[in-house]
Amino acid sequence: MSNDTMPRAATAEEMPILDLTPLNTGGSIDALARQLRHACETIGFFYIRNHGVPQAVVDAVFDATRRYFDLPLEERMRLKIDDRFRRGFMPQGINQHPGFAPDIKESYEFALDLPLDDPSVVAGLPLHGPNRWPEEHPWLREAAEAYFNETMALGKRLLRVFATSLDLPQDFFLQYTKKPMVQTRLFHYPPSPPVTDASAFGVAPHSDYGMITLLTQDPIGGLELRKRDGEWVRAPFVEGTFVVNLGDMFKVWTNDLYISNMHRVVNRSGKERYSIPTFFNLDYDAPVRALPQCLSPEHPARYEPIKSGDYLVSRFRAVQKFGRPVAELEAEAAIAKQH
Repeated sequence: MSNDTMPRAATAEEMPILDLTPLNTGGSIDALARQLRHACETIGFFYIRNHGVPQAVVDAVFDATRRYFDLPLEERMRLKIDDRFRRGFMPQGINQHPGFAPDIKESYEFALDLPLDDPSVVAGLPLHGPNRWPEEHPWLREAAEAYFNETMALGKRLLRVFATSLDLPQDFFLQYTKKPMVQTRLFHYPPSPPVTDASAFGVAPHSDYGMITLLTQDPIGGLELRKRDGEWVRAPFVEGTFVVNLGDMFKVWTNDLYISNMHRVVNRSGKERYSIPTFFNLDYDAPVRALPQCLSPEHPARYEPIKSGDYLVSRFRAVQKFGRPVAELEAEAAIAKQH
């Protein structure tokens, strides 16, 4: 049965637009931190404007993304994503959330670029390694790296606001960003079929895994989020903004005070859609545990402490097949749910 009714747009109260001007000009961020905290406690999503990322950089990476996905599939498959470094082209059919068909999207993925002789790479630390680029198309690397550098810097600036919102020193989270596990994905979504209870989505309903996600989407939109009362609402395209949402790791830090919300992508436009998220995560060995100010006798710690990277790896493997046995995937998904 189809339930493909277009959700209404989120209101400004449900999904506010935060102005980062004070953060970028050296002003007081106390009021901004209070606004951010309210959004994190109620829905876990908000827009940011005056974020400091040049529009020319955003435009260039979208142009390169469209150009790349216009290349023949067999050409893109030459750099199919690998299971060790998790970089390269991801075709449709690899990413699958439990209970749903594989996501209707394809992507090109890159992260913090580390040479093969980097100690973390030599040690075999998961998700650490060099990026992979098509040598015959240097325009992709040029635009993508410029965007990655800007959004990684933006993520570090935002961590100061998050820390302030939790009455922590501004550099609390920044101490765990020596080799942050930051990843950017260039997404291409073909038009989606009607939504049904077990249908394939552009991205099936899920919450993100790590710290924060910084998303730029094209004017077509397609991002939808679920309110606490169960209603799905749209996060429409707002020119000049990023969408920011929390991942599950923030639930551990804040003992469920901050929300990592369920969301999905449905391309109802009948056109090609593109979006570019940067997933900002801390160092692999960052010790993620409930902050003292989020604990009390009435609210003891709900999660066991865990290393940031261990948690991320378990969650990635739970939703990406790479030809691995279903029983193995289900076992890892059960472990991930315990956190």
